[in-house]
Amino acid sequence: MPVQATKMQPQTIEELRKRYDELNENKITAAANHKTAKKQLDQLKATAKAQWGTDDLDALRKKLSEMEADNDRKRREYQTQLDKIENDLKEVDQKFAQAQAKN
Repeated sequence: MPVQATKMQPQTIEELRKRYDELNENKITAAANHKTAKKQLDQLKATAKAQWGTDDLDALRKKLSEMEADNDRKRREYQTQLDKIENDLKEVDQKFAQAQAKN
């Protein structure tokens, strides 16, 4: 926990040195975190560029929206096809049942 001075009490040189050391440690940690985050960002941008042809966030969002719309269209088509197959099978079953009933 950092050592903080109050307006009433001046700090000793040891307390000031401790405060400086804590702040310096925080600075070093923040710089390391920043470096790591930048490296990760650069890697993600390279991956996006290789996979999608761009690392521009707006272009990637647009591409995602287009892909979602295409997937939704394909899902609707698939559902329609399954519904048709199901209805066709019901018709065949009904005709078979009718043919069986006549015999």
